[in-house]
Amino acid sequence: MFNESRRIVQTVTRVLGYVGMAFVVPMMLLTSADAVARDVWNRPIPGAFELSSFMLSVFVLLGLAYAQQMKDHVRVTILSDRLPEKVSDALNIFTTLLSMFIVAIMCWQGVIVAFEASSVSDMLRVPQLPFRLLVSAGGLFLFLEFLFDLVDHTRRLIG
Repeated sequence: MFNESRRIVQTVTRVLGYVGMAFVVPMMLLTSADAVARDVWNRPIPGAFELSSFMLSVFVLLGLAYAQQMKDHVRVTILSDRLPEKVSDALNIFTTLLSMFIVAIMCWQGVIVAFEASSVSDMLRVPQLPFRLLVSAGGLFLFLEFLFDLVDHTRRLIG
């Protein structure tokens, strides 16, 4: 049951990561075109900054859990590499629990903030609700990835 749930969540996490990655090239092209239009013809693309910020938020928020799944987040292991394996595993459990706590607060507050404000972007009038909900959606999958890591660390500690 746990392994099946893990497989499903990790598949969804991977798909969300790929969706986020799909926004990088359009964001790069839009930003480059806007810079060229502004510098060469002195006519920036209207709304390019807003669109770039929305695409960046999609890329980052949907990529958080994927980066955790691939173990691509920055880790400083100068201390934990020198500790005994059991102590290192206990430290990993502690930091994973702390991370889960912070991400849980992020998800909770993300939903509250998303539904409190019904704002739209300044120039293009794009509703911000879907992008604000991405904080909670991305955070939920990051929380689940941390949960899987916690189970792995605990199993390793127990033996």
